[in-house]
Amino acid sequence: MRTKQLRTIFGTLALFTLMISLFVSCEKSKPVEDPQHFDLDVTFHTENLKDQSNKGFGFLKFRQDPDTARIITLDTYVFNLLPNHSYLLQRAANPFTDPTCTNASWLTLGLGSVAQDIETDGKGDGHETLFRDVTGVARGSDFHIDFQIIDAVTLAPVLSSDCYEFIVR
Repeated sequence: MRTKQLRTIFGTLALFTLMISLFVSCEKSKPVEDPQHFDLDVTFHTENLKDQSNKGFGFLKFRQDPDTARIITLDTYVFNLLPNHSYLLQRAANPFTDPTCTNASWLTLGLGSVAQDIETDGKGDGHETLFRDVTGVARGSDFHIDFQIIDAVTLAPVLSSDCYEFIVR
């Protein structure tokens, strides 16, 4: 009887030791997020536009910080456009199930929900730090997105981007 109790105690102790060692030895690293679809480096060019006489170009640093507020920072640069002129940044987004960027519903971006001009200097260069709040969009939502810079007066596109994929962080 005493041998049976000792065997049960040692068996329980061995099982407990095994469980503890497995728990301690398991890798506990946080899964690495692929920033490729959260943080985009967007280039603007004239190749997709009918009027390619413009020699301008631009760059957009699209950054989603891993915070609870889900604010996207849109650090926008334009170069070689009309001097001392106003431009606007727009985006069109499609659900990821649509394999192309065919959405023609352009949304003007700015400081949150308020449109903000990008003003160029005497050389035709401009910079503006804009942002977009995507708190209302579910985390993990996947989109195709493209951007364009439009003339704030004529509303004609002057620069456009390629199609990108992004995931709401």
